[in-house]
Amino acid sequence: MASSLPKQPLLLFISSLFLLLLFSPLALGSPRGGGGGRPARLTYHGGPLLTGNIKLGLVWYGPTGRIQKSVIRSFIKSLNYRGPRGAYIEPQVSAWWRVVESYQPRRRGMVPPIGVRVVRQVTDKFYSVGKVLTVDFIPGLVQKATGGDKSIIPVIFAARGVTVQGLCMGKCSLHGLSGGQPYIVVGDPETECPGTCAWPFYPSDYGPKGVTLRPPSGNVGADAMVISFASALAGIVTDPYNNGFYGGSIFDPTEAGTACPNVFGSGAFPGYTGKVRVDPATGGAFNVRGARGKKFLLPAVYNPLTSSCWTPL
Repeated sequence: MASSLPKQPLLLFISSLFLLLLFSPLALGSPRGGGGGRPARLTYHGGPLLTGNIKLGLVWYGPTGRIQKSVIRSFIKSLNYRGPRGAYIEPQVSAWWRVVESYQPRRRGMVPPIGVRVVRQVTDKFYSVGKVLTVDFIPGLVQKATGGDKSIIPVIFAARGVTVQGLCMGKCSLHGLSGGQPYIVVGDPETECPGTCAWPFYPSDYGPKGVTLRPPSGNVGADAMVISFASALAGIVTDPYNNGFYGGSIFDPTEAGTACPNVFGSGAFPGYTGKVRVDPATGGAFNVRGARGKKFLLPAVYNPLTSSCWTPL
């Protein structure tokens, strides 16, 4: 993992980091709700971004199903996958990822690629710290995910029935800092607030109910977790230390992955995802394809070049 940092006084950066560690390490999240409308403008606050090659360490916390692991790993592999082009192939997951990459400064007129790969996986099948994950338990799980390697970004995927502090309060995933180490936590919405975090595969608890879609993999938990993880990944790359790109207050920021909630395609409005495709064989809704033809429904991401929501379709 590398980082890109515009020239700033070192003292200012250290002071900013101290304040961030002083306050909530679970400060940033991916909310669901709303949909449509123009997003608030994101501002660059001078801090480093994640660039270069990003190494992920995954912790499957609790007995996580084979399908969920497979779908999430396929999504990660698809971020840098450049498959054949064609009317029935485009758009690809990598097109979504290129928008996230575009937050970096250009080099010789080009946006450098950001490689993402999984280098470590740990299964904590028996809930080593219980079924309620609070901020006090995060450092231990971060250590499990990284094995002490600070260059690895830890990602904690909570299994069904695990309650995560800070989730189900308008947020479906979180990224924060533990001892200066950026990390991500993603909840499984099948039993925890499905009406907030499993939409559009489950009826919404708020606003217009709209049409419930079938998940592209056939597994609600797996595809809903991909949506939440994608939002958090976009956020941690563009705002890893709470001083990168965000809008609003530092205590309740809007980020690249959360600026366009419940938007999955053009023409979205509350209760309607926007334009998506439907697999005629399975009935699953999707808007991108990945490696080996896998299909995913990915959330809109904030495009810094146009100050608008970017959607695959």
